[in-house]
Amino acid sequence: MDKVTIGFIGLGNMGVPMATNVVAAGHTVVAFDSAGTEARAPKGTRVANGVEGIATACETLLLSLPDGNAVTEVARQIISTPQRTARVMVDHSTIGVEAARAVHGLLATAGIAYLDAPVSGGTLGARQGTLSLMASGDQALFDRLDPVLAALAKNRFYIGPEPGQGQAMKLLNNFLSATAMAATSEAVAFGESLGLDPRIMIDVFNASSGQNTATSDKFPRRILTKQFDAGFTIDLLTKDVNLYLEEVAKGTNQDVIAQTVGHLLKKMMSVMPGADFTKIYPFTKEQSKRN
Repeated sequence: MDKVTIGFIGLGNMGVPMATNVVAAGHTVVAFDSAGTEARAPKGTRVANGVEGIATACETLLLSLPDGNAVTEVARQIISTPQRTARVMVDHSTIGVEAARAVHGLLATAGIAYLDAPVSGGTLGARQGTLSLMASGDQALFDRLDPVLAALAKNRFYIGPEPGQGQAMKLLNNFLSATAMAATSEAVAFGESLGLDPRIMIDVFNASSGQNTATSDKFPRRILTKQFDAGFTIDLLTKDVNLYLEEVAKGTNQDVIAQTVGHLLKKMMSVMPGADFTKIYPFTKEQSKRN
């Protein structure tokens, strides 16, 4: 795929570095964010005056938005744009299985292709271009877009042909990540109550069977350093786990652990709305003191 003009909608914590990497790969990027584009647009991008401006300037649009409602609204604006050139929408947002299916159906009525392609790896991965991308939809489209997607995601996985399968993969991944974070926080808090050094505990975990992403990354880099800067809020993680629970409830799968983790996240969000999700650890320690 030659260097092309890409529309990028959503310039938040993830969107800005992702768009920056697409520019760095040599593509022309036309950007827009409803919260204010001028202040957020990365260097080297062209600023659009709205979704309509992007839909008439670009064939391929990339989205990084907070939820399904935002993605659906953008899809509707694209469809209603006169003389649009937009033909492909790649959604890097986490919106859930049903929302992805609905957006796919909506765009299909206007002849616009949809690639369900959420990402994982946090703001660090977004800055470094090392995100994991989980795509579902037409495989030929996924293959054709790979040179663009490679600019923002080092690890690109084709999950399946049905829109929503990429979302399913992202949700179960985030559920596992949340579980590792919650369980590790409880374990370290317990060890500290018995006088164990948190740094030594983390070293032992990482050399033993307790190793996980919380012990290898979150604790040594963001929690023990008191940085709490993963760049992913408890609100977003709670949303993702709730979406996972909604999907599980439609079948016969077990959700005992997910219910427990979801309850913890919801409780923390009520006390610390907007907090970085790595603050699960101090929140857990405080809860332990009260119990």
